[in-house]
Amino acid sequence: MNALTSLAEAEPAPYWLQDRARPEAGAALVGRETCDLAVVGGGYTGLWAALRAKERDPSLDVVVLEADRIGAAASGRNGGFCAASLTHGLGNGMERWPGEMAELERLGHENLQDIGATLTRYGIDAEWELTGELNVATQDWQVAGLAEDAEAARALGRAPILLSADEVRKEVDSPTYLGGLWDRDGVAMVHPAKLAWGLADACRSLGVRIYENTRVTGLRSGSRLRLSTPYGAVVAGKVALGTGVFPPLLKRLRHFLVPVYDYALVSEPLSTEQREAIGWTHRQGLGDSANQFHYYRLTADDRILWGGYDAIYHFGNEIHAELERRPATFATLAEHFFTTFPQLEGLRFSHAWGGVIDTCSRFCAFFGTAHGGRLAYAVGYTGLGVGATRFGADVMLDRLGVGLAPGEETERTRLQMVRSKPVPFPPEPLRYGVIELTRREIARADRNEGRRGLWLRTLDRFGLGFDS
Repeated sequence: MNALTSLAEAEPAPYWLQDRARPEAGAALVGRETCDLAVVGGGYTGLWAALRAKERDPSLDVVVLEADRIGAAASGRNGGFCAASLTHGLGNGMERWPGEMAELERLGHENLQDIGATLTRYGIDAEWELTGELNVATQDWQVAGLAEDAEAARALGRAPILLSADEVRKEVDSPTYLGGLWDRDGVAMVHPAKLAWGLADACRSLGVRIYENTRVTGLRSGSRLRLSTPYGAVVAGKVALGTGVFPPLLKRLRHFLVPVYDYALVSEPLSTEQREAIGWTHRQGLGDSANQFHYYRLTADDRILWGGYDAIYHFGNEIHAELERRPATFATLAEHFFTTFPQLEGLRFSHAWGGVIDTCSRFCAFFGTAHGGRLAYAVGYTGLGVGATRFGADVMLDRLGVGLAPGEETERTRLQMVRSKPVPFPPEPLRYGVIELTRREIARADRNEGRRGLWLRTLDRFGLGFDS
């Protein structure tokens, strides 16, 4: 079967958001309201901020404003890899904050454990599976890289399992695999949309008021902060901003963020014979080790989600719904899928979609405040935010002083990772040119046994990056 044939019946919509468990949209805000804390954004960052604020101080009056529906953007479209890493992987963190990595690793694993505990405490059925993640090598040069990653992880007290070609193929059988590194306790698989919907329900159970289809159109500072909406306004003492890459209320953030489109496919459910042909009994999340990498996992009903590889930026930070459909990328993903799993020939894809990621040049979230410390933000997760958004929400609340004594610091706010900012992206048209050149050089490095050319080495030296 031609790989393109597998896409013939793929619905151009996110698989997760088609779930029958999706709740009806909540009401929009009409009129004027006041509150102690207004949260802008109904994705993970905003929902965690609202929930954690009420857990810290149950007396707080908290309002969440979401422009669309809860979890409709990145929080309901991602691959569902909930990772302990706060730094977009150990390698990226070691390059930037080597002296803090032991603490960042500890905080990240505590954060992951707390997410699991939160799901249990509020009865959130988000299909949570603490399976770990298996990174596989598909080229000889990647095998040595996995060994280096294993050594670095062990130096920080972690214990990933390094697998030979035969050993990794006993876990998941692909003729392309030459080795693997299994982080057994650092990643959980989750239904991303159910996680968002469950967090929203938990917030409501604590008295948080959530308004959907309520875009914040303006912010005015006075004795309190006033958020304008199409049918009303919210006047708040403090604001937590969790809007990702969508046009921010703070213009300064536009220098640090670019919207990058990522794409994914989901297959029809595997038959018993198809599951036996590939193994995968431990249900780990998987990722290959190229610069342009794929990520993939099993869903609760034994479909395969297959995404990644292409990372597409459009001139002028363009964001439009039609950009979520990119047949050329879907065709590439399907071809790569059957190269990885030729024994699944004949399998079809039921869903194909894209979504926008908030990318910054250091690959992981950055933080800050505005309006005299009354507004805090956490943005720039670069595609590894399912877990890290809870940490980001706590940083925002720390910066706002929620549940703290005046001027009190925390172990989070003392981190250089939290105090520093990424290198800004250049303005257009240079921004587009730089990103496109970087994409081409990343692809060339993969063809050249991972060796990074002069352009990529220069970006590395100045702390700039662009991830696939």
